[in-house]
Amino acid sequence: MVSPLRPKPFLQPEYCKGCLRCIDACPKHCITPGHEINPITGLVPVELNLDACNGCTLCMQACPEPFGLRPETERCGASCGPDGDFELNDPAKLFGPRQVKAEPALDQPDERIELPACEPMVLKGNYASAIGALLGGCRHVFGYPITPSTEGSELMAKILPKLNGSFVQAVSETAAVNMMYGAGGGGVPCITFTSGPGFSLMLEGISYLVGAELPGVFVNIMRGGPGLGNLGPEQADIAMACRGLGHGNSHAIVLAPGTPQEMLDLAMESFDLSFRYRIPVVILGDGYLGQMTGVVKLPRHMIKRGMPAWAVCGDRGHRHNVISSIQLAEVDLEKHNEHLNRKYARIAEAEQRADLYRCADADTLIIACNTPARMAKGAIAAARAEGLRVGLFRPVTLWPFPIKLLADLLPQIDRIVVVEAGPGQLENELRLALSHAGYMPPHIETVRRHGGVLPSQDEIFNQLLAGREVVS
Repeated sequence: MVSPLRPKPFLQPEYCKGCLRCIDACPKHCITPGHEINPITGLVPVELNLDACNGCTLCMQACPEPFGLRPETERCGASCGPDGDFELNDPAKLFGPRQVKAEPALDQPDERIELPACEPMVLKGNYASAIGALLGGCRHVFGYPITPSTEGSELMAKILPKLNGSFVQAVSETAAVNMMYGAGGGGVPCITFTSGPGFSLMLEGISYLVGAELPGVFVNIMRGGPGLGNLGPEQADIAMACRGLGHGNSHAIVLAPGTPQEMLDLAMESFDLSFRYRIPVVILGDGYLGQMTGVVKLPRHMIKRGMPAWAVCGDRGHRHNVISSIQLAEVDLEKHNEHLNRKYARIAEAEQRADLYRCADADTLIIACNTPARMAKGAIAAARAEGLRVGLFRPVTLWPFPIKLLADLLPQIDRIVVVEAGPGQLENELRLALSHAGYMPPHIETVRRHGGVLPSQDEIFNQLLAGREVVS
């Protein structure tokens, strides 16, 4: 009996990284280091001289690249074009459709669990957001400690083991966001607590979450910057959260609570939003809001999260699912971005939120969020005592900016005063929203502080008095 000839290897140079493992594996010394740079990859592939080759395939087994060294019989296989030239293939399409025998899984609905009534609690803002996450069904927390947000992670680390949950202190914020990618892909709600420098390190992973359409909640308790800055409260991460979430066409829902009560309520609701739209949600608080205490009333129910049909959770019903943010073909990536744009438009239409305070008769409008909005209310009381008709428009969603709610007030407004602890990023969101909606803004003034200093009630009041003369 004559044994069949064993195929010799051939090299696809575009896949060779020049690691030289095949040279060590070849017993016939048929492979030598290369001398010419491949113009496509910029690397130096090995060179083959197969006169002595016996087809043992040891070199192919040693090659770490799945398409680097392959049997000669595959030379014109899936990676060759009609003229035999190299053609890039999308791994998702390379082997055709998946063969799935099991019936696809269905969405498992969330379960609402009623809670007994309890007395109001006095909670720090960070604690309130952690409790809101627990009541919203979150049992997975990944993070790295950073002041002034650490208390949220500390509370979760104490409570989650008692609830069969998981708290993992990652080696860095970069590691934490990629753990969230895995948890989100598994269909479970997850959260992290961070602050400006840590949030910056998470942006690449957030872009992956956006591209793969995965849920995840980020509590960013903003502090002074740039760089390490200090631990004081600031609002200079608004642009990063609304316009700078990593590369590409990335958006997330951005919520701006104003009290510890809203820290709890919005944290709980953020998981509904994140799973409904399959998108990250960012809760932006400032350093004072994370550290201050306030009276908080717990809701009368909590949520036990079900398993979504799209999850990759390891069972037979979900085995056909694939989670990925890569689209190698430009046409496919364009279609995906068009799909994301349609989702962003649905969010912008349905999720604009704002809190209006004494706006019914106002001709002057203060726009502020987070802790500065509390100072603004005191300034409004003083201004009203002087006969000024001032109201507060507090955006609760910074993205999407609540322009529809603001538009209802514009016909009666002569001037707007934007109050923020930052370099004008809230004002930029306001102006951008007005421009896109086609509105000519009224006279806009600003009260700004920087570096962890908040605008004071007196500063806001004095601006209201001084600006009155400008408008009149």
